[in-house]
Amino acid sequence: MQSESVAPIAHVIQLSVAPVFLLTGIAGLLNVLAGRLARIVERGRHLERSPLPDEPSPRASVHDQLRTLARRARWINWSISLCVTSAILVASVVMALFASAFWGRDSTGVVAGLFITAMLALIGGLVFFLREIYLATSSLRIGVH
Repeated sequence: MQSESVAPIAHVIQLSVAPVFLLTGIAGLLNVLAGRLARIVERGRHLERSPLPDEPSPRASVHDQLRTLARRARWINWSISLCVTSAILVASVVMALFASAFWGRDSTGVVAGLFITAMLALIGGLVFFLREIYLATSSLRIGVH
């Protein structure tokens, strides 16, 4: 008798394993994004502290570099925001699964809607991350002295 009452919860735990792995992946992605944001901020602080050259140089001006860093920071910020939103939505999927099993209601539509929205947010975050990478590589200058 007792195993019959545990069976629905055991099934929900099985269903929630995949979203939990997805949360782990999103957490790893957020770690990468936060690291990139930290590097952008540190590079910006370094440029702001460095003295401005008196003579024009072939390199991009400090102001141009700071403007590019600000754009990159905005793209990464949007990417982080969308990835965090995705993680919250995935956690909501897990919560909805357990609530559905606990109260014995069908929440298929809610779970599907939350999951689809979570995937759209994750896709948006990855697109914004790709845009930031494009900005970083397009402003990269290797071998210029």
